Amino acid sequence: MKTQGQVEAEISQALITFEREYMGRGPEETRSYLLGDMILVRLRGVLTPAEKGLAESPDYAEGGKLVKQVRMQLLEKARPLLEAIVRDITGRRVISLHTDISTRTGERVIIWTLDGVVECRTS
Repeated sequence: MKTQGQVEAEISQALITFEREYMGRGPEETRSYLLGDMILVRLRGVLTPAEKGLAESPDYAEGGKLVKQVRMQLLEKARPLLEAIVRDITGRRVISLHTDISTRTGERVIIWTLDGVVECRTS
């Protein structure tokens, strides 16, 4: 059985790999947190140069909204893969996934709710 820190590190590494392979660019920093039957992942620096340029355009509202929409669609398409990653690491089934991305800071958060608490050893 793994420690909580080991599970969190595995989730972070899996998300880094996912972002690099699926989205084409890895985050600058990733942190994962087990919180009861939830997992919170915070990814910093996930926007590509093209997305940053679009979000910083004079018509920020439209450019930023477009980046968010594309990112949401891409993540939704990859949802089965992400759920399998979480299941393989935690042994728990994903009940729901929630995400948002800031086009101003380039930070994304992902929250999974699971079908139970992830079993971890204390040390």
